[in-house]
Amino acid sequence: MSVPKNLPCFAGASREEAMELLWKWEYGCPLPLPDQLEFREVRQEEGALAGKAVHRWMEAEARWKEGSFTFPFHVMCPKAQAPVPGVVLLNFTPAVPDFYLPSEELCDLGLAVASFCYEDVSPDDGDFQSKLGAALSIDRSRLDAPGKLMLWAWAARLVGQYLGSLPEVDPHWLAVAGHSRLGKAALLAGALDPQFQVVFSNDSGCAGAALYRGKTGETWADIGRVFPFWFCPPFSQKVPAPEDLPFDQHFLLSLMVPRRLYVASAVEDLWADPTAEFRACVAASSAYEALGLPGLVCPEGAPQVGQAYHQGRIGYHLRPGGHFLSREDWRLFAAYLRAQKSVP
Repeated sequence: MSVPKNLPCFAGASREEAMELLWKWEYGCPLPLPDQLEFREVRQEEGALAGKAVHRWMEAEARWKEGSFTFPFHVMCPKAQAPVPGVVLLNFTPAVPDFYLPSEELCDLGLAVASFCYEDVSPDDGDFQSKLGAALSIDRSRLDAPGKLMLWAWAARLVGQYLGSLPEVDPHWLAVAGHSRLGKAALLAGALDPQFQVVFSNDSGCAGAALYRGKTGETWADIGRVFPFWFCPPFSQKVPAPEDLPFDQHFLLSLMVPRRLYVASAVEDLWADPTAEFRACVAASSAYEALGLPGLVCPEGAPQVGQAYHQGRIGYHLRPGGHFLSREDWRLFAAYLRAQKSVP
C-alpha cells in the first residue's frame, strides 16, 4: 500500500524540528516534570485474581515550588518467577478490571499493568482551571498552551516511573498504551519519554496514528471543532488543507525510533480510518530503516483482516469489528512483545 506522494519526509527534519512542528500545530508545549515526586501505597491485596496477582492502590503526588497535584492509579502485577513486561494504560474509568482492562487475562498473558482514569488528571472538556490544569496554572491564551492530550500524557509518564521501578517489572519492556483519544495521548507519552520502550496505540485515528493526507472519516476540521481543548489553541483556529501541512502524523510515530511501536486497527472503524493508520506506519518505517532496523514488515503490501505483522520494530494488526479495545487486541499486543523479545 503506497503513501501519499506529497508526504513530508521525516528524515528532512531533525528530531527537534519534527517535535517543534507537532507542538506548534497540534499538541502544545510539553509539561514540566515535577521537582519532587512521591508514590504512596494506599492499599494492597496479595491474593488478587484468584491468588495469581498482587493489586496495589497507589497515589502519585507531584510537587513544584508553587504547588502540588495528586492523582490515584492501580497496579496489577502477576506473581511470576522473573520480571515481566509492564504496561501503563491510560483508561476511561478507574475500575480494575474494566471494560477495556481484562485484568485476569492480562495477568495470564504475563503483563503487569498500571492504570489510571484520565479524568482523575484533567476533565475531558474545556476546563483548565481544576486538577492538573490548576496546579500548573495553564494559560490557554498562549498559542503554545498544552491541550488535554498533553496533560494526560504527562500523568502516564509519572506512572511509568513507578511501574518501571518495581522489581517485578522488566524496565527494558516498559510500554504505554491507550485506546481512541487515549491512544493519541499514549503516542504523545511515548514520543516524549524514552523510558517507554514500546508504545501501543489502539484505534487512535485522527491526530493519533492516522495520516491526515488522504484520510477518510474524521478530519482535522472535525476533531478541532468538537474537541478543541485536546490541542493547542491554533489547532482549531487555523484549519489547513492536509496537503499544506509541513508534517503529517508519521512524524509523531517516527519519534519512537529506535524503540518499538504497535498500532492496532479495526476494519469497521471507518471514523478512525484503518487505511490511514496503516499508511502512517508505512511512512514511519523509513525512519527505522535509516538506522538499519526493520520498520513495518508486511509482505502482502496491504494488511489482511485477522492478520498480525510482528516482525519489525513497528507492529500492526487489523482485526474484524469496530472501535473497541478488545481482548483480541491485548492478546495480539502481548504476542508482539513475546516475538520481539526473541529478536536480538
